[in-house]
Amino acid sequence: MMRNLVQAGVDSIVRMSSTPTNYWVEVGVDVTLGLLLIAEGWRLHAGSPLTAFLAVVLGLFAFSFVEYFFHRWMFHTRIPLFEQGHRMHHERPLGYDSLPFFLPGAVLLILTGLCVLVVPAGFALLMMGSVTFGYIAYGLSHFTIHHVRFKHPLLRRWAGAHHVHHYHPDSNFGVTTPLWDVLLGTRYVRQPRKI
Repeated sequence: MMRNLVQAGVDSIVRMSSTPTNYWVEVGVDVTLGLLLIAEGWRLHAGSPLTAFLAVVLGLFAFSFVEYFFHRWMFHTRIPLFEQGHRMHHERPLGYDSLPFFLPGAVLLILTGLCVLVVPAGFALLMMGSVTFGYIAYGLSHFTIHHVRFKHPLLRRWAGAHHVHHYHPDSNFGVTTPLWDVLLGTRYVRQPRKI
């Protein structure tokens, strides 16, 4: 009984998460959160502009790993909310399948609170604002990759790396950057054809 209730709840959230409304509301919530974190971080930051810049760069670098981690080990596992929604994306790449609009912001706020416990508040807020904008860049990049046909060769190669993931789901987990795929050996390498 309880298992059926949990599954019904997950199914309901997955259905809601597949709508254009959910997708664009999430973008709005995340942009607002990112701007608030950066503004408050800048106001509270007691260090030099160089340390503020370092916080932003560190946040973007950290997000690049978070993106890889979630895509590889959360979205391609048996955690129902993540796996089911991501499987739907692989089946319908032009759909609006995403996380529920409230979940990323809630997770980012919790992580921000934890960071404030470890590093100065201004630095933590700048860093987490940067992580938030990394997440926004990931979401918009992923959407664009599936909805735009690029003409520029570099953009085609960038988008193509993700399209390869849809045919070889054990490779190319990075969307915004191939960095972690290269470092962790999951970058797809085309095998020569056997004649």
